[in-house]
Amino acid sequence: MNTQVAIIGAGPSGLLLGQLLHNAGIDTVIVERQTPEYVLGRIRAGVLEQGTVDLLREAGVAARMDCEGLVHEGVELLVGGRRQRLDLKALTGGKTVMVYGQTEVTRDLMEARKASGALTIYSASNVQPHELKGERPYLTYEKDGQTYRLDCDYIAGCDGFHGVSRQSIPEGVLKHYERVYPFGWLGMLADTPPVNHELIYAHHERGFVLCSQRSHTRSRYYLQVPLEDRVEEWSDERFWEELKARLPDDVAERLVTGPALEKSIAPLRSLVVEPMQYGHLFLVGDAAHIVPPTGAKGLNLAASDVNYLFRILVKVYREGRTDLLAQYSPLALRRVWKGERFSWFMTQLLHDFGDHKDAWDQKMQEADREYFLTSPAGLVNIAENYVGLPYEAVE
Repeated sequence: MNTQVAIIGAGPSGLLLGQLLHNAGIDTVIVERQTPEYVLGRIRAGVLEQGTVDLLREAGVAARMDCEGLVHEGVELLVGGRRQRLDLKALTGGKTVMVYGQTEVTRDLMEARKASGALTIYSASNVQPHELKGERPYLTYEKDGQTYRLDCDYIAGCDGFHGVSRQSIPEGVLKHYERVYPFGWLGMLADTPPVNHELIYAHHERGFVLCSQRSHTRSRYYLQVPLEDRVEEWSDERFWEELKARLPDDVAERLVTGPALEKSIAPLRSLVVEPMQYGHLFLVGDAAHIVPPTGAKGLNLAASDVNYLFRILVKVYREGRTDLLAQYSPLALRRVWKGERFSWFMTQLLHDFGDHKDAWDQKMQEADREYFLTSPAGLVNIAENYVGLPYEAVE
């Protein structure tokens, strides 16, 4: 079997890249080791930057998002008893964010790909890229007891941090940058109305809180917890009581509780590998970088990678601009590092580090809170990063 671009991974980044390339007349095959049901069962974030929203519209998969998604013009920051609304629209010249779950984005992309007739191979095991520096790369994979070969021009590794794409790059080629945080996020999804019409990011002496949402009837809440905590230790009742304890009384009184649909603890870390390209293989999204969720950048940075790779490949096939292939990693990484910086900054700003920060660091943390939440320039800084920095042109 032959294709122009082989895509490893049928998550949102792989599906979005496939849809954009298909619409541009470039042939793709997506190979995914899991079933469609498993992919859709992943519970992830749901705050989309303006650029991500625009890219989904360009891909022709935004009809349901535009109908059901919630446009947010601001967020609330609660620090030291002070409530500061961040007016995103006013501070960024009209930009907003869209609250629309990653699961729904994936569902829309799956349906669009099925309707297009483009091929996605699910439940493919032992996927292996070959000849990444050769003239003609290819993939091998196994399905239903048989081994298959997929020849291609280029391979997009959209298979996440634990996928085979990054692991296929020889040792010593990639440089790893990592920061591990001394706490995790306990997340709960519940069919209850959100406690607030906009997201709330709260710093409290008991730990960070995020009050998020998926719709007018479905909420997503997060609590900062020690890394050694186990999700089995957190009953629904304990979760709701702790959430109330970390929120102002007037907010806690509005909280509607209910049974958890899903509950999990995720460790927080920042990670970037450089470069994001090796021969004919291009790393996309979590395959190349991980961010703590505090800045709402995970899916959005993956979409940014897709944007650059898509536009480069279109110029390669339409104009013969193979010189642009070497620009993918520098272009992507410039925006990745800015997203990493903002996610690191928000994590530092809003979490309780306890004994992991000395007295000096704690004073710096307090000074940052005081400055960024009282200075007009500080508020603009947070707002423009939150809605998403602009994409560079591919030329």
